[in-house]
Amino acid sequence: MLDTLNLSQFGTVHTLVALLAVACGIVALARHGRIGTASRSGRGYVLLTALTAVTGLFIFRHGGFGPPHVLAILTLVVLAVAFAAECLGHPDRGLARYVAVLGYSLTLFFHLIPGLTETGTRLPLGAPLFSGPEDATLKMLVGIGFLVYLAGAGWQALRLWRAPRRPQPVAAR
Repeated sequence: MLDTLNLSQFGTVHTLVALLAVACGIVALARHGRIGTASRSGRGYVLLTALTAVTGLFIFRHGGFGPPHVLAILTLVVLAVAFAAECLGHPDRGLARYVAVLGYSLTLFFHLIPGLTETGTRLPLGAPLFSGPEDATLKMLVGIGFLVYLAGAGWQALRLWRAPRRPQPVAAR
């Protein structure tokens, strides 16, 4: 079956890790309305997404360094920025909480791009949905995915903005 799908063993492990990451991300969003390391599913998402990006840097199905590798690096950068914002910022106020929540969600959108591309150019067997990464239908679906991300990001930002804020401690005078 792996030969039929043109997947190496390494590529298969990479794909399984990515699928687990996406599952953790969906669970975190469904349970908590956000992805973050405060929840077990959020921690799993962050770690598995980082592992997916790192392993993706070693896959060269289409030759040398290309757009998938750029996306992997971008994913690692966004994860690092979101994690730093989550760790260094205040959980109830300030820009850092928006950076963390929206950054993690952006990386979930990033999973969609290779997920659709690799699945749609391999399946169904013998008659794949897309002719390649430049297929117009694939680009349209990624565009729709981005619009869904924007709507979700707007919803998350609104939830953060409306969330009750804990009072700040009064400084000694």
